[in-house]
Amino acid sequence: MVRASRAKLFLPFDALKGFNEALKEREAEYEERKELAEDACEELEMQLNRVERDTKVKIKYYKNKRYITLVGKITNIDYMKKKIQIDEQYNINVCDIIDIKVL
Repeated sequence: MVRASRAKLFLPFDALKGFNEALKEREAEYEERKELAEDACEELEMQLNRVERDTKVKIKYYKNKRYITLVGKITNIDYMKKKIQIDEQYNINVCDIIDIKVL
């Protein structure tokens, strides 16, 4: 048997592809959702009222048990569904936003 083909016999075998990555993700620490104080809610509401389409913003919001910070341009604001779209990729619920800054 050729050495190269013999070495293939001893390579690690991953029967469940992606299983190790799923375990690592599950082990990740999650953050509890913070409730904003009343004055912070009012300040956030004023900031949300000031933003318009094509405004570059930095948004901190809660998703999948984590706080995520995203920088991008607002491409759509849906007042009926209470959602903000950033860079035509990210749809963020207004109720998940804890901070927004105009850049």
